[in-house]
Amino acid sequence: MPLALLLSRIRLPAVKMPSTRSNASARLVRASRADLNPVVREVKRESSVSFDVSKCESTASVKRKRVKRELEVNGEYPKKQVGIVPDIEDFRYDRTKAVPSSSKATLSSVKVEEKVRVSSVMKAKAPENWEAVLGGIKNMRLSGQAPVDTKGCEKAGSLLPPKERRFAVLISTMMSSQTKDEVTHAAVERLSENGLLDPDAIVRIDEATLANLIKPVGFYQRKAQFIKEASKICLERFGGDIPDSLNELLALRGVGPKMAHLVMSIAWKNTQGICVDTHVHRISNRLGWVFREGTKQKTTTPEQTRMSLEKWLPKDEWEPINPLLVGFGQTICTPLRPKCDMCGINNLCPSAFKESSSPNPKQKKTRS
Repeated sequence: MPLALLLSRIRLPAVKMPSTRSNASARLVRASRADLNPVVREVKRESSVSFDVSKCESTASVKRKRVKRELEVNGEYPKKQVGIVPDIEDFRYDRTKAVPSSSKATLSSVKVEEKVRVSSVMKAKAPENWEAVLGGIKNMRLSGQAPVDTKGCEKAGSLLPPKERRFAVLISTMMSSQTKDEVTHAAVERLSENGLLDPDAIVRIDEATLANLIKPVGFYQRKAQFIKEASKICLERFGGDIPDSLNELLALRGVGPKMAHLVMSIAWKNTQGICVDTHVHRISNRLGWVFREGTKQKTTTPEQTRMSLEKWLPKDEWEPINPLLVGFGQTICTPLRPKCDMCGINNLCPSAFKESSSPNPKQKKTRS
């Protein structure tokens, strides 16, 4: 077969040649993108930084102005206090985390606002004739014949050195809850006779023996447990002394606000609030001295009574008000059948002669 005829019969696969025009267009597009990309990235980065910083500075400026206004309104701005007005760094932008450090800013703002509110709380209007009422109660208490006058927590360890006396006051106060002064005083005496007005001695004695010694104090078994725990804490954290702050006292199991305020006043001579027990709570409501916040209704808890009293009662009366009203409640303004006919302020008391004076308070009313 001729060579020419053979070659004509062989079929080779077709090969597509690239288009010159298409290649040129692709190169042009790639070049354009390469040229534009750095510009786009740069512009985007600069825009983001500029926006975020200005936003943070604007937020900081607004917050500083707000704080400044609050301080000026309350008359505190001229007094520069370290740590009150937040530093501009509190509002900075944290680029390492790509989020604003708003937690610092928020905390600083909250602290400032709280301090301003606390320091600028307006005193509540004092009840009418409160000074005459208080003076009349003081006159009735001159005899000093109430149990609290001789057997209250104030008398615990009165002959001991300061450190030992403070511990005795703490233990006496922890036992006093829902217990009469006479019972608490007798329990303190038994502990003293057995050399147990000492944290180290209490830690070494077993709980059952301690419970039997303080019996019949109310809830004596639980109180024995709490007293041992408190004694251990006094040894380990305070060198055998007692805590000298409200928060640390309240951290002790079995110690509530009433006890903490009483211990601070008696043991440390540092009155930070009014000690409100059942007598102070009851009598303050009978006299119309306290109300629930924002209402004209009686307080329902001792803590509500404390906060209401502290809004108007002068601070120099905070410490003596507790033994004064406790003794008044033990002798005249008793829980049941108050002796209004013997009270020297019955003409000023809004509750005088209004509570039952039946000789048998448990007597059931007959149904019609």
